[in-house]
Amino acid sequence: MAAPTLSLPLPTLAEQFLLRRDMTFLNHGSFGACPRPVFDIFQQWQRTLESQPVEFLGRRLPDLLRQARAQLAAFIGAPAEDLVFVPNVTYALNIVARSIGLQPGDEVLGITHEYGAIERTWRYVCLQRGATYVNQPVELPVATPAEIVEQIWRGVTPRTRVILLSHITSPTAIIMPVAEICRRARAAGILSVIDGAHAPGQIDLNLAELGADFYGGNCHKWLCAPKGAGFLYVRPEHQASLEPLVVSWGWQPPDPLQGSFLAYPEGRPLQAYYEWMGTDDPSAFLAVPAAIEFQRQHHWPAVRQACHKLLQAASQQILALSGLPPLTPDDEGWWVQMRALPLPPCDPAQVQARLWREWRVEVPCFNWEGRPLIRVSVQAYNAPADIERLVAGLRAVL
Repeated sequence: MAAPTLSLPLPTLAEQFLLRRDMTFLNHGSFGACPRPVFDIFQQWQRTLESQPVEFLGRRLPDLLRQARAQLAAFIGAPAEDLVFVPNVTYALNIVARSIGLQPGDEVLGITHEYGAIERTWRYVCLQRGATYVNQPVELPVATPAEIVEQIWRGVTPRTRVILLSHITSPTAIIMPVAEICRRARAAGILSVIDGAHAPGQIDLNLAELGADFYGGNCHKWLCAPKGAGFLYVRPEHQASLEPLVVSWGWQPPDPLQGSFLAYPEGRPLQAYYEWMGTDDPSAFLAVPAAIEFQRQHHWPAVRQACHKLLQAASQQILALSGLPPLTPDDEGWWVQMRALPLPPCDPAQVQARLWREWRVEVPCFNWEGRPLIRVSVQAYNAPADIERLVAGLRAVL
């Protein structure tokens, strides 16, 4: 059976998403949303698996994964042999954190903008190894990327072994100057680990040029692939040092009984360790090329630009309502489709709850470093009416 192909598009982009029509959804950043044509292909892969599991998993899967990985590699600018599919960024960076041989006295440098699950991962590993996790403050507002670089670099010491940095931060939605941090880290002999959860599909990527030692990305957020599709990129010189999170058939290849599952080059454990954990459903991985094709067919750079302009208009209205300055300048160098904005003194959990309960607006509100923030995501399915409802709801609730 040939790989499934995208069906004909529905009349509008908004109609192609499976989201309920009785709400305003401005929280694409949390879990994404999958378009119907991509979801259809995801389900076709599932049905193909169930129609002959031995044929699919035992004979076809290695080649199918290689093909899907090659298309993802071209999309993010990385050699396919330096990538492996994983369920999400948290999984990807657990691989990295548990494989780096931290020693007592070593330091891992993160910043106050990191995603909680990733910060917990590194704190846990540091605790086990006798290392220290350093939570470096990066104060806002900022005016230039150079300010952020210097604030981060103040936390570097002779004991710094790893720098952890989000490409686009989760709580504050800022595009970080990761290329410059990776450059400085390499010059200083420090490993760079980048959390790219929000990057693929929202900004253009070229991982080969970016210079990170390790980069984890999600495909199920802004690339709009099905849930459970992520990747880990590892520079070749670090791949032999990786350790499997789950020991399975990919450890100590080759094994003639397992056949093509272990057909990986010597010294390249990346795919061998992580692409076959035993019986599982790889359909989300195999649907990633459909998500890439969906965005190509719909001229996604123009879609992103339209979303940015809509979010720009929303930002102006929310800032006028709060009377507070923005966290970053007002251009695409700092944010594209997701932006965090300050709220006046309030209980953000109550604001979020009331926006949903009374206005059917789904948007996250939270405290970050003692500041109440609202993080607004705008995707292809959003329209000016969604922003009008959000602002009206905020005005009433605040």
